[in-house]
Amino acid sequence: MAHLSGDEKRRYVAEMFARISPRYDLMNSLMTGGLHHRWKRATAKITAGSAAGAALDVASGTGDLAFVLADCPNVTEVVGVDLLPEMLTIANRRRARRSGRGRRIQFVQGDALQLPFPDDAFIGATAGFSLRNMPDVPSAIREMARVVTPGGRVTTLELTPMPPGIASRMGRFYFHRLVPLMGQLIAGDRTAYTYLPDSVDYFLTADGLADVFRQAGLVGVGYRHLGLGGVALHFGDKPA
Repeated sequence: MAHLSGDEKRRYVAEMFARISPRYDLMNSLMTGGLHHRWKRATAKITAGSAAGAALDVASGTGDLAFVLADCPNVTEVVGVDLLPEMLTIANRRRARRSGRGRRIQFVQGDALQLPFPDDAFIGATAGFSLRNMPDVPSAIREMARVVTPGGRVTTLELTPMPPGIASRMGRFYFHRLVPLMGQLIAGDRTAYTYLPDSVDYFLTADGLADVFRQAGLVGVGYRHLGLGGVALHFGDKPA
């Protein structure tokens, strides 16, 4: 199902994430050995930069990256937007437990391809592990660039295909053999955790995604490899 596109992909992905939402956070920690928290902290730091103001987390899911953004000292407010009410319910439940810091975060329902925000509204916008599931990646990047203020930054954290080699073979064995088994045993959904690693095979390379950033009008585009090369943190700035 990883080869789906357009509205068909949108419906399939929405139904899948609604099913796995109760075990989503647990599975992310198990699949990455907890490293995804470190990667999200690095992403938040790069996204926030040095400007002061509000930041946006696109396809926020259960809010992991939004909460880390809110901990950046120059970020005054964080908005997390997601299409799925099931994910937003969990995010808001987590927000309610964060006493004072939770007041700096709000979660709203919305489409990454048609963000419900005006132009130039945020100092930075990010999306964590969600681009592969979107039916139109260039449109998503253009929307993120639109809502970021001139001089602001767009970042993404995403799994990308690894170059051939030993690390790639080990990664494929883990994600294509062991992750679906973990999904079956822990989340009760082998199909979803077969789709997720398969989706990497159909996704852009790190260089290809950097080109999408440039085509969206972003400058200073670059990326860092994380997780033995299987994860890429991309960044680009909106021209001042």
